Amino acid sequence: MRKKKDKNIIQLDKPALFSNKFLVKLLWPLFVEQFLLFAVGLVDSMMVASVGEAAVSAVSLVDSIIILMINIMAALATGGAIIVGQYLGQKKNDEAKAASDQLVLAALLISLLIIAVMYVFKNGIMALVFGDIEADVSHYCNIYYLIVTASIPFISIYNAGAALFRSIGNSKITMRISIVMNLINVVGNAVLIFGFGCGVEGVAIPTLVSRIVAAVAIYMLLRNPELIVHISKKPVFKPNWGYIKKILKIGVPNGVENSMFQLGKLILLSMIATFGTSAIAANAVGNAIAMVGCLSGMAMNLGVVPVISRCVGAGDYQQARFYTHKLMKWTYVAMFIGSLLVWFCLPLFLKIYGLSDETAELAFKILTINCFSAICIWPLSFTLPNILRAAGDVTFTMLVCVLSMWIFRIFCAYFMGVYMGLGLIGVWTAMIVDWAVRTVFFIARYKGGKWKKGSVV
Repeated sequence: MRKKKDKNIIQLDKPALFSNKFLVKLLWPLFVEQFLLFAVGLVDSMMVASVGEAAVSAVSLVDSIIILMINIMAALATGGAIIVGQYLGQKKNDEAKAASDQLVLAALLISLLIIAVMYVFKNGIMALVFGDIEADVSHYCNIYYLIVTASIPFISIYNAGAALFRSIGNSKITMRISIVMNLINVVGNAVLIFGFGCGVEGVAIPTLVSRIVAAVAIYMLLRNPELIVHISKKPVFKPNWGYIKKILKIGVPNGVENSMFQLGKLILLSMIATFGTSAIAANAVGNAIAMVGCLSGMAMNLGVVPVISRCVGAGDYQQARFYTHKLMKWTYVAMFIGSLLVWFCLPLFLKIYGLSDETAELAFKILTINCFSAICIWPLSFTLPNILRAAGDVTFTMLVCVLSMWIFRIFCAYFMGVYMGLGLIGVWTAMIVDWAVRTVFFIARYKGGKWKKGSVV
């Protein structure tokens, strides 16, 4: 009896562009990088806690601005990586190299513009975002702001360089630089805080130094002419608006999406603050622990960009669909393992934080909702749109993400959390509603095939 073909299995008419060995080699360093970001952030928060509550508050407040700026620049780096990947798919290596030069230049110029605005309007920005804060917190905010803001151009160049290395499948280089950068950060914090008794400057100075080192290292490595994608040995200072427009065509919608997401988080935090101390603490702990379960998925999100962009650049949408299905399966496996491990370890995690019984119970409930929802729909809500972005379909993903967040996450959070009286559980349930709505639109977009018309180069 003849076997029926499974319609969900894509048979390639030509040799696969990427082997499983290549994909694993690309992905595992990205996971290490994501883990380092989480671990170092945790260690940093523990170290600054020894300075006092005012210092912790100051670092948290200023970081809310700095992270927003870094996310905008990271979106630009992603835009550049997609353009370079599509050129590589077309085997236009010279154009890929020229686009790389322009990405680094754009990252530098835009980041310098950002910090100029941040320094000139420092007092206004701090007053607008932080409002009326206590004098000691304001003092620490001022010190931390002045130092860490200077690091934005360096982390922007590092992110641009890391995106370019990922576009050629060499994520091991960025992992090594990330390890060095984070070691400098942690050791510097320990020496300045515990050795010299510094305050928030003990956290800020190592952050600045580590980002300078990372930027210089990745810039020098990118100048290697033996790389398929590299930058010119002589710095390029003349903008080529043709390439920059293409980079911005991807980067701007990504940046808008990222900034709106951060703004939405701030609005929800202000709502959660009205639910009481237990809700605030449970939400903070919940966000930190939920991040652990998503680390592998976040690494996959970075990995799909170079793979899909090269397939799209080559005009081979059969391969793009093939790797979409493969990488989505891998993401589901990774999220299943990560989320299930987090859920089983919840009692241990919550014990480490030393929460009250009421807060621990609330944290357990919201994390249970998060873990099992992440297993089911996180890859479709976050990895699938990254695949669409890699194909150049960025305006659609931006509109869906922004509208879904404002209409469903924030409105539903208010309706369930405040009106229905569900509190923090209502807010986290609204987040899952947002994921589900996004998933419906992204699946429809992918199956409809309009994303295939998004190639930028």
